[in-house]
Amino acid sequence: MNEDLKSCCATLYESDFARLLLGDSFHPGGQRLSRRVGEKLNLRAGLRVLDVASGKGESAIFLAQSFGCEVIGIDFGRENVKDATSRASEAKITHLVSFRRGDAEKLDFPNAGFDAVICECAFCTFPDKPAAASQFARVLRPGGGVGLSDLTRSTTLPPELTGLLAWISCIADARPVEEYAAYLRSAGISGIEIEPHDEALAEMVHDIQGKLLSAELMSKLKKVDLEGVDFAQAKTLARAAADAVRAKTLGYAIIVGQRT
Repeated sequence: MNEDLKSCCATLYESDFARLLLGDSFHPGGQRLSRRVGEKLNLRAGLRVLDVASGKGESAIFLAQSFGCEVIGIDFGRENVKDATSRASEAKITHLVSFRRGDAEKLDFPNAGFDAVICECAFCTFPDKPAAASQFARVLRPGGGVGLSDLTRSTTLPPELTGLLAWISCIADARPVEEYAAYLRSAGISGIEIEPHDEALAEMVHDIQGKLLSAELMSKLKKVDLEGVDFAQAKTLARAAADAVRAKTLGYAIIVGQRT
């Protein structure tokens, strides 16, 4: 079951549908919040950074260009890794950025090999969150920092936000922010700081609702091939997400800490 969920997530984020709705940056706040995570972790030239669930490479490339650090991105999706590698080459940043296929719960890196680990809007999708947190801590050198940015929830989610589409859309298994912090603390990460950014999620959901309408129209006019997409289900999910954000049931936060 865990492997099936990971494959579903990877397939969705590799799709043309995801690119149409989310663009290159698959998380709320885009580069603005990526920069904020980098600042919180004090990234700089000479540091080695692991970007877990790096998608198509937007954040890894941006962080390397902005802070001068070396970034290795891992992602479960083969096409994402291929696309990210091509983008790094086009950006002429391959001396600082590389990508490979990997599993957040079974990182194929030696102990204490990184100065920082980042994971943007993906930790909530990992089936075994304690294992992922433990892996983050294992590959960090003592004193190294971990930075998450992720969806949070305050109460039980409505039924519309608990199905498979919601799960692979980073919603169904969102947890209270203190639960994320607890996973990190249990793995040996201390000095946890939490910074709310609910406004970034509200902006992203609003944008997706608009893009869904455009995508449905383009599909009907045969201007884009989105065969198999259930637009009614997707719009129901987006509407429920927007309602949950307004009710403060769903939120977004940056969580950083340091390996002891």
